[in-house]
This record gives sequence, C-alpha cells and structure tokens, in this order.
Amino acid sequence: MNLPLWIARRYFFSKHKRSFISLISLFSMLGVGVGTMALVVVLSVFNGMEELNRTIFQTFEADLTVLPRTGKRLTVTPAMLQTVRQAEGVEFVTQVIEDNALARYGNGQAVVKVKGVDETYLRRREMDTTLTEGKLRLLEEGVQFASVAEGVRNLLLISPTDVLTPLELWYPKKNRTINLLSENSFNQQVFTVSAVFNIEQSFDDYVIVPLKAVRELVSYQPNQLTSLEVQLKPDTDVDELKETLQSKLGEAVLVQDRDDLNTDLYRAIRIEKLFVTITLAFLVLVAGINIFFSLSMLAIEKKQDISILLAMGAAPSLIRRIFLAEGAIVALTGAVVGLGLGITICLIQERFGLVSMGMQNALIDAYPVKLETNDLLLTAFVVIVVTILVSWIPAQRAAKGLSN
Repeated sequence: MNLPLWIARRYFFSKHKRSFISLISLFSMLGVGVGTMALVVVLSVFNGMEELNRTIFQTFEADLTVLPRTGKRLTVTPAMLQTVRQAEGVEFVTQVIEDNALARYGNGQAVVKVKGVDETYLRRREMDTTLTEGKLRLLEEGVQFASVAEGVRNLLLISPTDVLTPLELWYPKKNRTINLLSENSFNQQVFTVSAVFNIEQSFDDYVIVPLKAVRELVSYQPNQLTSLEVQLKPDTDVDELKETLQSKLGEAVLVQDRDDLNTDLYRAIRIEKLFVTITLAFLVLVAGINIFFSLSMLAIEKKQDISILLAMGAAPSLIRRIFLAEGAIVALTGAVVGLGLGITICLIQERFGLVSMGMQNALIDAYPVKLETNDLLLTAFVVIVVTILVSWIPAQRAAKGLSN
C-alpha cells in the first residue's frame, strides 16, 4: 500500500475537515477543471481552423506545385514535363500561367487575377464543390469560357446566363509605352462566363480561363509558364514525392505542397495557439494557487497528526509526499473532470455544430473543432506541472517544520 496516498485520501474525504478548507479545495478543483476544459476546447478549435483551411485550399490548390525559384516565369522543357508526369504517384499535371489583368464586363471594370489552365484542370473534381452557378468550362467549339470567383461576379455584376455580354481581359503589351487612352497599348481576350465559384475571400479575385488565351494575353513563349500543378493519386506520400521531384528537377525550381504555399497563415495560427495555450496555462496556475492555501491550512490543522506520525518513526520525506499526494488528488480530480467536459463539448460541437460562427457568408455554419491526442497530453502535462509547483512549497514547509 502507498502510505502517503492512503493518508492523503483520508484527509481529502475526511468529514471532520474544517468547512473553510473544504471550500478552498472545492474552488481549487473547480478552477483547475474549468481551466483544463478551456484548454481542450480552445486548442481543438485552433486545430479545426487549421484543418478547415487545408480543406479550403484543397479545392483550389494542387497537391504539389512546381514554381521557379527566382522570378515568375518557369521555363518548361519537354523532358522536364515528362519527368513530372512519369513520377510514381502522379495522376496528372496541369500547366498554369497566372498574372494580374484588367477585367471589363458591361460598364464595370476591375483588376483580377487571371489563371490560365489546360484541359487537365477539368479533371479536378474538387472545383465542382465550389460552383454556385453554371459549369466549369474552358474551350468548346472555338468559344473561350471563363469561370469567375464570387467576388469578381459581385464587383462586375456578372450573370452567367447572359451569353451576349462578354468578359474582356486587358493586359499591357510587352515593350510598348502604355497609353491608357489607346486600346493598341493592350492585348485583349474575350470570354463567355460559364460559371461562378465561391471558395474563400483570398480567392475572390480569380478568373479561370484557357491556358492558350492567357499565353497570348501576357505574351509568354510556348515553353514558358508560371507553374506546374501536380495532382497525386490517392494514398501517395506527398513529402516523399516532393523530395523526389525536387532532386530530379534541380535547384532552378521549387517544389511545394499546400502547406508550403500557405506557410505564413499556418505559422500565424500556430503562434496564436501557442500564446493562447500559455495564457490558459497561467489561468490554471492562478486557479491552482488555491491548492497552495488549502495545503498550507491543512498542514496547520493536521499538525498533531503529523507529530504522531513523526513519533512513530515517519521521516520528513513521508510528510512531504503526503501533502504532494493531497495536492495531486485535488488537482487531478479537477483535471479529469475538465478533460471529460472538454472532450464532450468538442464531440457535441463536431456532431451537432451548436456554436455558430455568426457570419452570413461563412463557408461553414459552426466553429470547426478537431481533437488531437497531443493537445490532451499537453493539457495533462500543464496540470501536472502546476500541481507540483503549488504543492511543493507547503509540503516542504510542513516537512521542515517537523524536522526542526
């Protein structure tokens, strides 16, 4: 039998314990429980937000993207294209030219991001889930089609059902002095709007059009692109294939996955998560200070019992372990209850979405949550550290007082 733990349990459940000490212990458990629950819930929300962003980016960005290491023009040779296509795990490769251009529709005009893609882009079924109107089309029977983001549609008042009003894209001609009053200073391409898609605010200024039209618009050579978008087969190891392609293509290009393309966003989420974790850990520490007071008062109350233990041959280390065990019982009871409540709240939110984001244009109605084992272990570690910090001093004082 663990004697310190047995004595600590007797003290904890003693009916003769003074009511004020019981009240402090109760507040201690309540504070630790609430802090633990808050840690679990908030960390799970951050995990959910990170996972939501990955899901959003998956609809528009490829599994891997090959970019020029310097500049914005990627020179693609037939051998390079063949190397990427024949790599194990690659399903298909989309050639992309992306740049800014002036869009005109009816009486409206705006600067947009033009993304020119080849026919393989139509095989990406993820885009179908983002369409709010129309159908994703590129080039059919000599007619050039454009798919516009919701933000572009709202800005230019575009109607996909209006086949008579074209969408015009203008781009300054290369090596030509720009005269804003002269149409000869610009390359122009005309499109019929076939679809509207809605992903997220950062993609609200995109227009997707055929690759050939954009190449002519921005005056790129036949072997020049801005990127290659690589779509992988299911269950392909993204990190392994990224390293393989990087080694084969050389240092002139940069092979990146979705997380690499959005490093700043994920870094910001993780930094916020870190600071919130530190803040809530301090709240747990503040709640745990009550354990310090309850143990200090308990040591005074049980002074006679401790003297008896000493007379029976108990060492100061035994007394120290008794009070550490008492603090652990109080803190861990609150922590277990807090963990249980936090996990339950997250599961209910994940299943029923009770807490709404409160935004009409949000992609999802409720706050996303995702429970991760590492966060539960981190929460338990925080509680253990707090328990040791707040229990050690009164336990040490009790032991020293007896030894003197």
